[in-house]
Amino acid sequence: MLLRVAVLSAGLLLFRPAGDGTGIEVLLGHMGGPFWARKDDGAWSIPKGEHEPDEEPRDAAVREFAEELGSPPPEGPMHDLGSVQQRGGRKQITVFALGADFDAEHIEPGTFELEWPPRSGKRRSFPEIDRAAWFDPDTARRKLVPAQAEFIDRLLAADLTDVPGTEVLAP
Repeated sequence: MLLRVAVLSAGLLLFRPAGDGTGIEVLLGHMGGPFWARKDDGAWSIPKGEHEPDEEPRDAAVREFAEELGSPPPEGPMHDLGSVQQRGGRKQITVFALGADFDAEHIEPGTFELEWPPRSGKRRSFPEIDRAAWFDPDTARRKLVPAQAEFIDRLLAADLTDVPGTEVLAP
């Protein structure tokens, strides 16, 4: 009997007060590579990546943020938003929220290699995330891969009054 073990992934969802003062914005990354190149809605992700079972998800989230965006996340308290299953239950994603600003215009993403075009025998390098941007919660839900949209709702429902400038999240 073959036992399938879920792939573990952890990410960091940055949020900040919206520029117009009416709510918040969240930082997302557009997935890189040829499959996602011409897609927009459903093609963005919380900066995240895989980790081994013996690595703490919080540590993995910080590491993966730095790998995917090219610089470490800002300092501040991280709030556990829990986990969701993705890919038919084969991938478990744990996400932490962090109230902070970040320059989405100047990222230096990590890369991955892929045979492209398929069956060509040629390997090419692509950015893990090809761009990053801030979105209001409604737009973020539409941009995110469907399983990750749950984290926007969890963020909005959380009591994060200890984060300066995010009083709008208080229940």
